[in-house]
Amino acid sequence: MARLFSGPDDKRIKRALCIVAHPDDIEFYCAGAVLMMTGRGVVVDFVLATSGDKGARDITKSRAKVAQIREREQELAADVLGVKRVAFLRHPDAELVESLELRKEFVAEIRTSKPDVLLTFDPNVPYRFHPDHRVVGRVALDAVWPSARDPLTFPKAGPPHETAEAWCFGGLQPTLEVDVGGVLTKKIEARLAHTSQTTSPQTLMRRWRAMARIEKFHQVNLR
Repeated sequence: MARLFSGPDDKRIKRALCIVAHPDDIEFYCAGAVLMMTGRGVVVDFVLATSGDKGARDITKSRAKVAQIREREQELAADVLGVKRVAFLRHPDAELVESLELRKEFVAEIRTSKPDVLLTFDPNVPYRFHPDHRVVGRVALDAVWPSARDPLTFPKAGPPHETAEAWCFGGLQPTLEVDVGGVLTKKIEARLAHTSQTTSPQTLMRRWRAMARIEKFHQVNLR
């Protein structure tokens, strides 16, 4: 069995892919790791299953308008994080379900990105967790192994690709802790790009400086 990656600074990592549910998920869970990778030249791609079209308390805004705002905020945050490619699959927010169609979409994105490591949600969490997060974690893991690897599975989704590892965040049993203190200011800047989701920037900055220095992942060896 191959040795697990030591973290974002592992020189074996050349490409990475984040598959999440909503705009700002990446900034909340793994932006520091992303910054550490892009800072040394790793190509990182983002895939968002929804555009967060229900993520607003202002009922005067349509879902289409909310989605437009949140997609733009995610693009701005990606720029701060050094990420060039952001794909929006535009499924309805809070309505994701496990399906072969969603798995096929994820397989196509994995085969396009060709990551060494996939970052996504840990689906093994208590019930009080956003259902979209659980669905994305389960489907992304099923997509990366064995589906994206096997040439006879979804052959029209592109040439097969074998990803070395998955790093699952938001779970209860992390096996990898990453100190992102060196990029914490940039991580906070990326999160603040999501202005529609930020009630008080000052409060967020104060809280994140105290609590967002360590990012935790459960590593899954896929080889």
